Amino acid sequence: MLSILNFKRDGERLVMKTITVRSHEREEMIEITDEVQKNLKESGAQEGVCFLFVQHTTAGLTVNENADPDVVRDMLLYLRETIPQRGLTGAKFRHAEGNSDAHIKASFFGSSVTVPFQNNQLLLGRWQGIYLCEFDGGRERKVIIMMR
Repeated sequence: MLSILNFKRDGERLVMKTITVRSHEREEMIEITDEVQKNLKESGAQEGVCFLFVQHTTAGLTVNENADPDVVRDMLLYLRETIPQRGLTGAKFRHAEGNSDAHIKASFFGSSVTVPFQNNQLLLGRWQGIYLCEFDGGRERKVIIMMR
C-alpha cells in the first residue's frame, strides 16, 4: 500500500491511497472489502464517500454478494460461457494479445465503484463486498482508493 495524497482543502479532508492486489488465476474475483475498510480506518475519515478505481483495462471492480462463494463462481462461469477467450463461434477476435475477452468483460463491470461511509465504516449492505474482477491474470493490479 502506497499513500499518494493526504491533505485538506477548504476544510475538507481528501485521502488517496493505492493498494496492490495479486491475482493467481486468469479469471477470478478477489474480495478487497477488508483492505478498503482497513485503509478507511487508517485515514481517520468519519463520513463521506470512498471511490475506488482500478488502473487496468482487463480488470474491473464491482460490489456484489460475499456471503455465498457460489455467486462468484456462477458469475465467472456465465462470463466464460458468454464471452469465451477465443471468441464466439464464427467471431474471430483480432487483438494480437489474445485477451480481447478480458477487455470486454472488464468493460461490462467498469473500472470504478463508489461506497459511502459513516462513523469510519463502509456503508455496505449485509451481504455486500467489494471485488477486484480479474480477467487476464495472474498478475499484480493497482487499485486507487480515494476517501473524501
